[in-house]
Amino acid sequence: MPRDLKRRVTILGSTGSVGTSTLDLIDHASARGEADITVVALTAHSKVDMLAEQAIRYRAEFVAVADETYYEDLKQRLAGTGIETGAGMSGLIEAANRDADWVMAAIVGAGGLEPTLAAARRGADIAFANKECLVCAGALFMDAMAQGGGQLLPVDSEHNAIFQVYDFDRPHRITRLILTASGGPFRTFSLAEMASVTPQQAVAHPNWTMGAKISVDSATMMNKGLELIEAARLFPTPHKQIEIIVHPQSVIHSMVEYVDGSVLAQLGSPDMRTPIACALAWPDRLDSPSPKLDLMAMGALEFEAPDPQRFPALRLAREALDADGYCPAVLNAANEVAVAAFLNGHLKFLDITRVTEQVLSTCTARIGASGREGLSLETLLAADRMARADARAAVASLN
Repeated sequence: MPRDLKRRVTILGSTGSVGTSTLDLIDHASARGEADITVVALTAHSKVDMLAEQAIRYRAEFVAVADETYYEDLKQRLAGTGIETGAGMSGLIEAANRDADWVMAAIVGAGGLEPTLAAARRGADIAFANKECLVCAGALFMDAMAQGGGQLLPVDSEHNAIFQVYDFDRPHRITRLILTASGGPFRTFSLAEMASVTPQQAVAHPNWTMGAKISVDSATMMNKGLELIEAARLFPTPHKQIEIIVHPQSVIHSMVEYVDGSVLAQLGSPDMRTPIACALAWPDRLDSPSPKLDLMAMGALEFEAPDPQRFPALRLAREALDADGYCPAVLNAANEVAVAAFLNGHLKFLDITRVTEQVLSTCTARIGASGREGLSLETLLAADRMARADARAAVASLN
């Protein structure tokens, strides 16, 4: 056991499912005497009760709430503790710039882009569950990692699986990356049945415990589309050689095929604490409280091709990746707006991808899409804002 493991840790998005799982692992490692972990900074969007409790329990040096309307409440809850506080994007960036050597990037959506870039530029090791950083600003983010010199540690179970079995010294010997997808809660639904599903049904993932937004993305399979783009940024394998297959049991988390026909896979129970533990201790290993995999109890493992008619999000993601430039950022922004509208009861489930496709078509035609020339954080954020405005207009037109 890595009993000499020492980490100074910041968690961007500590009140979400990935953030709380990370803190659970810290508790587990500390109780077993496996690691000496100091919590430097924590952030949340608006859950100030939970954030304040975490800050006090883990003796954080700094905490920030993204929604500035909750700042006074946060300050009052932490009055007299000596814990510094911040709010808004400047507070998130301050948290990212604190001197943690390991940063968990778990803020959902494009809102996590700027603080994660800040942590990367200063040289922190980045354990990232915020796929939007790579989807929206892949080249900028990889440049920031190179500039800072930190290690990029994927936490999404699929990319973590590939990371563990990918031969980075001989990428030319790899013929295929195989991303597995659970298929979500509507894998067996007809289009007619999908037309009337509710937000409550969409957030009830059959295998994973996740936040509402990512659960809906899993239900539309946009989550897998975003993961396709993420994999293309992370691994030096041409994106045409990245395949998506449906694996309902979520036991094989992804696979890498080599020229000799060998297919290497990483298996495990569907528990986010496994890839988080891998990232937290890398290149060592840390004991995790995740349930151990029992293949005999599991029985058969199933695989099937995703249905492009019922799950057009996969096609949209490939189109955005083919065009590149601003397109992935536009795709992500439009999807975020559409998912929020669905969760708020203002959009039907099947209209999520319809709105996203409409915005991807109109917005990219207006701003141009191809290549990475001229891409900057400012222009990407401008494209993001434009896409969100177009998506809101598209949602309104359907009501």
